[in-house]
Amino acid sequence: MAAEHVIVTSTTDSEAAARELAADAIEARLGACAQVVGPVTSVYRWEGEVRTDQEWRVEIKTTAGLVAALSERLRQRHGYDLPEVIATPIVGGSAEYLAWVTAETTNGG
Repeated sequence: MAAEHVIVTSTTDSEAAARELAADAIEARLGACAQVVGPVTSVYRWEGEVRTDQEWRVEIKTTAGLVAALSERLRQRHGYDLPEVIATPIVGGSAEYLAWVTAETTNGG
């Protein structure tokens, strides 16, 4: 069974950049709600080197049908060469909240 709702997650290098990505997604109605979490410590390999950096995570609640458009918008507006953009299915939750997510991501809300 495919999930109707998802959380799209990305990370970026500053709280301000994370807030901008979150606000842009909501203003474009590609997400209903977004949280900025951080700072978090990210450890990763980039260009052959293990790095440790402070980042902020953006978590955007949306519908499955908007994942591709939201992912593309995040990639276009992101400051990283290769931004993290991951969609995680929501397999349960408050029916009223999920209905609100759908309503907020539909033209006109």
